[in-house]
Amino acid sequence: MNTTINAVKFKADPKLEKFVNEKVAKLDRLIDNAVKCEVTLKVDKPESDNNKIAELSLNLPGQTLFNSKQADTFEEAVADCVDSMKGQIDKYKERYK
Repeated sequence: MNTTINAVKFKADPKLEKFVNEKVAKLDRLIDNAVKCEVTLKVDKPESDNNKIAELSLNLPGQTLFNSKQADTFEEAVADCVDSMKGQIDKYKERYK
């Protein structure tokens, strides 16, 4: 699966990119027909708490699964997105297999 990481208005640290790739790789093991995964990282309001947003879009044949989570750190937001996406993948498998 091809994974793209988009950091909006900032440059993502290589450690953060590695973390995102490792988390998203877990999704690839759950479903074998995933075409592409896009992860978008952005900061909502820099001066406030709980301002890091991660959006995960997983393209499957005939379907796109999307998830967005907000947390204090990008790592938390990405981990929450991946966990939530696992549930969506399970529902997708039940419906289309």
